[in-house]
Amino acid sequence: MPADASSPIPPAFDQLREHPEAVPEEIPDLLARLAQVPDPRDPRGVRHALVVVLALTACAVLAGATSLLAVGEWIADAPPSVLERLGIRPDPLCPKRFLPEETTVRRLLARIDGDALDRAVGRWLADSRPKATGLRGLAVGGKSLRGAARANGRKIHLLAALEHATCLVLAQLDVGEKTNEITCFQPLLDTVADLASAVVTSDAMHTRREHADHLLGRGAHYIVIVKGNQKKLRKQLKSLPWKDIPLQGRTRGTGHGRSEIRRIKAATVNSLLFPGARQAVQIKRRRTDHKTRKTTVKTVYAVTSLTAEQATAAQLAELVRDHWKIETLHHVRDTTFAEDASQLRTGNAPRAMATWRNLAIGALRTAGVKNIPAGLRRNARDPRCPLTLLGLG
Repeated sequence: MPADASSPIPPAFDQLREHPEAVPEEIPDLLARLAQVPDPRDPRGVRHALVVVLALTACAVLAGATSLLAVGEWIADAPPSVLERLGIRPDPLCPKRFLPEETTVRRLLARIDGDALDRAVGRWLADSRPKATGLRGLAVGGKSLRGAARANGRKIHLLAALEHATCLVLAQLDVGEKTNEITCFQPLLDTVADLASAVVTSDAMHTRREHADHLLGRGAHYIVIVKGNQKKLRKQLKSLPWKDIPLQGRTRGTGHGRSEIRRIKAATVNSLLFPGARQAVQIKRRRTDHKTRKTTVKTVYAVTSLTAEQATAAQLAELVRDHWKIETLHHVRDTTFAEDASQLRTGNAPRAMATWRNLAIGALRTAGVKNIPAGLRRNARDPRCPLTLLGLG
């Protein structure tokens, strides 16, 4: 809609039409995805298109910004070449660029549709990932934003789906005040476009019959840990003749001051008390703490809808182990982006910043960057790097 003639500030899209040279002939994929996010603002008086503000914020976080204040500073310091690439040109009436300020970004993110933003970012990451080969694991796990407590004391809790092989967050959902992770499990996975053929992993909280039925109905598989919330199933698994089943795999690992030996057995069982279950799994973990020299042995049971022909015992063990990559993502967000220390609490802004952190980590991972802090420092030194990583350069 054209700007109101009485308004001294034309809407941002009108500005872009007046200066078409500021817009690339082909809109980059990320901008196209972000353009699908509805603008919560009144169009009167809008100076910058929503997609421009969102893209600038994404670039700032990819350059290491951990707060909205830092986002505003990055935008203020961005060179003309970066601003022009995103469609911000000097005002035709004076040789000056009007940039989105920190308060503008703060108000916008507080009112943004968090579901739409997560969907846009998740789909862009899915589009940019390398083609998967073999079994494609998808970990579902939740994280609370410890510093972002509401007035009633409730912390914002986000449930996400992370692809094992790429460590990309393909979906994220806010677990609302009147719900929990269990009720958000199916809506979360419904936003994953290519769920069919994926193998969903989760902790014991999500070892539920209705979840298994939903996954099978979507053409997906599962491997889930069985604990006390499924007492009959756990009892059935423990009673299987594991001593008569040969050892089918053993792995060793070290890290965090401890070493671990994992032994796995799997057996085809057609009478398991769980929808679609085809194999029972036993994993014995022998863990030694290098500091205390204490050794503990733990036996874990799991069930999977994968048949022995579809997945070997070693592959099942890898799927269980790789589930914890989602905890690695949470650790990076906390230690590198200071997520838990953030006191941001207004509206949907805390969730939106978590989404930008997922995007930043995902863009760096897709580019082959293994050291996330080093990648952020590199981006901070050269403002063009974030644009290149996001396909905007």
